[in-house]
Amino acid sequence: MSASIFLDFNLPNATTWFYLSSLLAVALFFKFNRLLSLRNWDLVTLFLLVPGLLLLHEEYARAAAEGVRPVAARLWLGYLWLMAGSVYLFVRCLFDLALVRRPALDPNLNLAGLAWLTGTLFLCLGGVAVRKPADADAPVGKGSAGLEEVQRRAAEIVTQTAGEPIDGRGTRFWVERALAGACHLAVVLALVYIGWRHFQDVHSGMAAATLYLLLPYIAFHITQIHHVLPTALLLWAVALYRRPTTAGALVGLAAGSLFFPALTLPVWVSFYWRRGARRFAGAFAVTMALSLALTGVLLWLDGQLADNLRATLAQSDWKPWQSPQAESFWTGVQWAYRIPVFIAYAFFVLATAFWPAPKNLAHLLALLAAVLIGLQLWYADHGGIYVLWYLPLLLLLMFRPNLSDRRPPPLEDEDDFVLRAGRALRRLAGRALHVLLPAQPTAAR
Repeated sequence: MSASIFLDFNLPNATTWFYLSSLLAVALFFKFNRLLSLRNWDLVTLFLLVPGLLLLHEEYARAAAEGVRPVAARLWLGYLWLMAGSVYLFVRCLFDLALVRRPALDPNLNLAGLAWLTGTLFLCLGGVAVRKPADADAPVGKGSAGLEEVQRRAAEIVTQTAGEPIDGRGTRFWVERALAGACHLAVVLALVYIGWRHFQDVHSGMAAATLYLLLPYIAFHITQIHHVLPTALLLWAVALYRRPTTAGALVGLAAGSLFFPALTLPVWVSFYWRRGARRFAGAFAVTMALSLALTGVLLWLDGQLADNLRATLAQSDWKPWQSPQAESFWTGVQWAYRIPVFIAYAFFVLATAFWPAPKNLAHLLALLAAVLIGLQLWYADHGGIYVLWYLPLLLLLMFRPNLSDRRPPPLEDEDDFVLRAGRALRRLAGRALHVLLPAQPTAAR
């Protein structure tokens, strides 16, 4: 017992972590000499969704302790809170489109202190994830069949190479923890890189990374890979926005793993309009197709492709014209009320392709976050709990400076490989037609 006491580290319960993290966040980032600043307001409202998650957590814990099913009415109150908070965050993202002047407000801790706190928070959260029992960490919301298959095959490869772990928790447990930790690390590194490279202020990037790990949403869903993997890919696409091909490949890979990143395509194409849109769209289409094809092949090899396709097409979560079966705000609500929300969201997504124009990096961040938040207003599978889909983007909005001059670099036609490839294919087709259909001799006059 004495040998393991120093390793007996656990997070406090959800409520205590909420209060401790909010107090520490205020100490680190609240500007007491500018009480009415937008930074202070954003910091407070970042915790707006936590009470809704706590209401859900309380009802699930009560039902598990009593051995009964959760009461739908109590769950609905939690989802109602999440819905109201998501509406506010959606409006906040749209409001950010009109903000140009942003005063420089440094955190209350220097860069070295923030770096130390970020590293220690990451290690501590990793320790908590490892100590979490596998049976107490069921997936929250529907994941991706492709991600599930990749995790299963990765566990098989590790087992064949190194054997089963001696702790008895199984290889799958360690593969899931390792992948989740890698995804969160990718998000942290992307936030620091964006602050250093695009904000010209590594202090802001490190502050965003620190706050990302400090917020309770990470502790609640730290091992949910399908919550964080697409976000990490989207964030690195933002970090590498000056390279349209790389950004398109990352967004396409994210869309191939889960469906929702594909909804950001109008924002990206409008952002790159006349500045690499063809490169981005081409890379997006190729990587998404390859990702979906690989998923299909893996499922086909296991004989699960047909069943997964039928299950996906039968889901009512993404069909607003059907009564939802999954747990959400829309459970028990007449399906007709969800259709206007879906139509409004669809018009908004289409509008992002034209408004505002032209777009800069600030517009890109705000619209990406708004698209991902708006999705949760009508999506019927635990809509509102997928905070990690857009949380890093909200943090970038909170710490960003004036970004009106951050736009993709212009591309000349001769530098656009998609255009060159199209011209080469046309020339090749012309030569093939010339060989197959030789010119007819002209009649003598």
